Amino acid sequence: MMNVYGLVVILLVLTAGITISYTFLFNINEIRVSGESDMYSAEEIVTASGIKEGDNLLRLDAKKSEQRILDELLYVETAKVDRDFPSSLEITVSRCIPAFNVNYGDGTLLVSKKGKILADNGFITDGLPIIYGFDPADTSAGKTIESLNTHKNEAFLAIISTLSSKNDDKISTVDMSDEHSIIVNYKNGIIFKMGNWSDVEYKLNLAETVMNEDYVKGKKGYLRMIGSNQCSFRMTDGPVISAGKTETTTQPLTDANGNPIAKGEQNPDQEAIFDRANKREDTTTTAADAYNDSNNAYDDYDDGSQWQDNSGNADYSGQNSYDDGSYPQW
Repeated sequence: MMNVYGLVVILLVLTAGITISYTFLFNINEIRVSGESDMYSAEEIVTASGIKEGDNLLRLDAKKSEQRILDELLYVETAKVDRDFPSSLEITVSRCIPAFNVNYGDGTLLVSKKGKILADNGFITDGLPIIYGFDPADTSAGKTIESLNTHKNEAFLAIISTLSSKNDDKISTVDMSDEHSIIVNYKNGIIFKMGNWSDVEYKLNLAETVMNEDYVKGKKGYLRMIGSNQCSFRMTDGPVISAGKTETTTQPLTDANGNPIAKGEQNPDQEAIFDRANKREDTTTTAADAYNDSNNAYDDYDDGSQWQDNSGNADYSGQNSYDDGSYPQW
């Protein structure tokens, strides 16, 4: 019975201690406010948190108080509530910095670095990148911006996170109308066809590296991702320009008599190959033979920088693209 009595005494002591802690001990008698709070006074921040002197530190719901600050104070970007036992509390806030214009059908949203909507404007704020094609689900000020398209949410967060961390002011617009084919326009006249939103940070860094290459610097043109680790540059939205080479002027194609070949006409050798295949004249031709013949037929024009086929499509081989050195060339 002594063991039972001892256990009962211990439980009573613990209960009394917990009760006292949640009622008389650890009550707040000092609240400090720090951080970038130039838009609001310390009193306004404390009031928004819903915390008062005399509240108990143990009973305090810090996460709820942080969210109340963000909801009540439009230009607060982040809020952190920390208990300082036995009787103090510290609230740390950071101010919102307008960072992006998000254009949609009826207007333009002014959005912070963390994606908080600061205003629904009828105009574009100068000096900030413009995001097109995001399709916001809610345009209310104070809300975290979200898209009707889940994939666009992921793409947008990846892009603004990368640009905010780099403090990049070189980008003028980002078109997300197709989240699988994102287009980034730089202020220097370069258009970067990024592809999908995966590895955004790597792709933007790679594009910046290519733009700083001697054969690209100072030029206007197009960058395009090739695969997941290479980036090509073109002066026009046409043939690829190899690293270290300049764009050459393409002369009109002519036949053996010097007569111009109309766009879309086929090489006679290539037509013969197709005719044999269609009429089954050469029944002994293997798949490898047909492939080699076709390649020889395609090898009909060279502008000095790259091979082209008769349809004008460039051969996107490793030699005609920029490689960051971490992957072998094809």
